[in-house]
Amino acid sequence: EKVSSRALNYLRDRYDMRRSLSSSLVVGAIFALLLREISAVKTDVSNLRRRSPDDGTRSLCSHLIRPNGYPCTEHTVQTKDGYLLALQRVSSRNGNLRVQCGPPVLLVHGLFMQGGDAWFLDSTEESLGFILADYGFDVWVANVRGTHWSHGHVTLSEKSKGFWDWSWQDLALYDLAEMICFINLKTSSKIFLVGHSQGTIVSLAALTQPDVVEMVEAAALLSPISYLDHITAPLVRRMVSMHLDQMVLALGIHQLNFRSNVLIDLIDSLCDGHLDCNDLLTAITGKNCCFNNSRVDFYLENEPHPSSAKNIHHLFQMIRQGTFSQYDYGFFKNLRLYGQTKPPAFDLTRIPKSLPLWMSYGGNDALADVIDVQHTLNELQSTPELVYLENY
Repeated sequence: EKVSSRALNYLRDRYDMRRSLSSSLVVGAIFALLLREISAVKTDVSNLRRRSPDDGTRSLCSHLIRPNGYPCTEHTVQTKDGYLLALQRVSSRNGNLRVQCGPPVLLVHGLFMQGGDAWFLDSTEESLGFILADYGFDVWVANVRGTHWSHGHVTLSEKSKGFWDWSWQDLALYDLAEMICFINLKTSSKIFLVGHSQGTIVSLAALTQPDVVEMVEAAALLSPISYLDHITAPLVRRMVSMHLDQMVLALGIHQLNFRSNVLIDLIDSLCDGHLDCNDLLTAITGKNCCFNNSRVDFYLENEPHPSSAKNIHHLFQMIRQGTFSQYDYGFFKNLRLYGQTKPPAFDLTRIPKSLPLWMSYGGNDALADVIDVQHTLNELQSTPELVYLENY
């Protein structure tokens, strides 16, 4: 309850909204939010094969949002490198999308998500996207390149190697930057930014860019990540030590799909005699105190979704090197692209001290380790408002 009330009060107080938020109403939302994205990986590997059929004609608005009675419109944003991203705009059930009184809030999803559906997969009382809309916020939902709800590329086929030639730095410098600019122009207002997991990496990197941060009012980061070298997740550590990311790229695999037979066989080989993967979720994220197993089948109808092999390789570089830097292409290509032998770091000191930040993290999180979170905090100029739950 402490986590959820602080998160929403933070957004409310910064905008001086004249309503009283009931913390009991939003308890489930923040916890469901933190758990839902990591629940994309089922505890039983065999269940990764299951996925509900999709005729390809649905939108996020029509699939999850409008059926719950919320007005929703679809928008398309084109990045400078040609990707066509989907943005959804959501209002309260009693609201009017043409007359939004609250401030714009952009929700940025995490890794292996189908897209922005991660914010709407539970009940209207337990999904942060619905809750924010009901409290009058102008809710915008990000869907980065390669996700189900976005719209491909102006020239590249999703089956081509070139389409998957990106990592999280491109999500920060192109996707998020363009979406923030779009919303800023549409609303003539600064944006409140909310990210989870990979969404926090993307957000922090984007906020180091002066032209982006000037359009942001404040940011709330759930399970914040910028450094990963103290990650403790046993399955992830084993994949890193085996250089699985480099093996995948060497095999010519550019789209990483955990529902494919190739990836399922790789996970099977990792678990066979090396790791106890009966609880695969714990092997990836750490011990989970509050996961609702009754929702797993519904989550698996929507998640997990592919990412690029280059993106995973970039994340694994961060684990090995202990850096928060751009993609490492190697000595000669770094020299050609960056003008230096090592990739440039994202300098967290460039995030203005005046930008309000809120962060929540847990002691049992095997991905956003407390040491790495502290490393992030040490580099920031500001002192974010923090919520730390030791046993979470």
